[in-house]
Amino acid sequence: MHGFASRCSIIAGMKQQTRRIAEVAKQVGVSEATVSRVLNGRPGVAEATRTAVLTALDVLGYERPTQLRGERARLVGLVLPELQNPIFPALAEVMGNALAQQGFTPVLCTRTAGGVSEADYVDLLLSQQVSGVAFAGGHYAQAEATHEHYHRLVERGLPTVLLNAAVGELGMPQVSCDDAMAVEQAMGHVRSLGHERIGLLLGPADHVPSRRKQEAFEKCLVAAGLPVRPDDVAHGMFSLEGGHAGAARLLKHGVTAILCASDPLALGAIRAARRAGLSVPGDVSVVGYDDSAMMQCVDPPLTTIRQPIEAMGRAVVELLVKRINGGHVPAEELLFAPELVVRASTGRAAVE
Repeated sequence: MHGFASRCSIIAGMKQQTRRIAEVAKQVGVSEATVSRVLNGRPGVAEATRTAVLTALDVLGYERPTQLRGERARLVGLVLPELQNPIFPALAEVMGNALAQQGFTPVLCTRTAGGVSEADYVDLLLSQQVSGVAFAGGHYAQAEATHEHYHRLVERGLPTVLLNAAVGELGMPQVSCDDAMAVEQAMGHVRSLGHERIGLLLGPADHVPSRRKQEAFEKCLVAAGLPVRPDDVAHGMFSLEGGHAGAARLLKHGVTAILCASDPLALGAIRAARRAGLSVPGDVSVVGYDDSAMMQCVDPPLTTIRQPIEAMGRAVVELLVKRINGGHVPAEELLFAPELVVRASTGRAAVE
């Protein structure tokens, strides 16, 4: 009986091995014989093909053969909050392409409401022995969110880079757009058009980039000799609906220009103005933030602050790869300058 059980175990193992080889071959687009040569360490396989086979093992959740386990998977996690805001797919494309050029395979992780959390993704990425992780728009930017999974990455020594401002105690390198400069540019633009009652539409109150924008906004008001009114600042979720609700509150207080912390917020503000019977930019001017895809095609084309996504995304990858390769990357923040893009959603203040 013991011999029979042993033979059954061997046969089951062989079937599992055959299935694994078939799945990996299909994933990579090579023959099963090529996969077998890689797994058995035999010569005659191009290095690029060998790397692709090992990466496919990691992606499919199979353990590498014992003799190959010393090699860390060349996978890099890209953790994003959503794909509804066009800025995040744009970032994923830039960083994914830059990683591929460096010989890494990006693993895209996007949070879902009531589903897989950011912390869950960190656990998954760690289990896949990724080489590093890049975050954009994550919990690191919210002071009241949980940050335990970031500390776990630090403890593991896993190379990690954050995109845009984070809470202070994480000690991770950051690549950020200069929030203060963005507000200064937007304020200078609407002030030049004669607006004096200006509203600011931000993300949640504990959101670090939003806090920076509010500080810069208040400094600009003081420098211009204008009063700082708490009612001229509204907070909401980064969505069209959040923008509509926040802008509706600001419009009730009589603002004639609204500076928004994202393009979806700005589109919500335009909708709120129209629901209130106001025209944009005839009665109220609206400025967005990001210059995400298609903002020149909305009605009216959106004046916005452009984040240098291409340069920032490539900087994230450059820092991450340097750290993966053993280089020193200080836990500092690299600030990139934004650019004001003037379109048709801003105009001169109406003369009373």
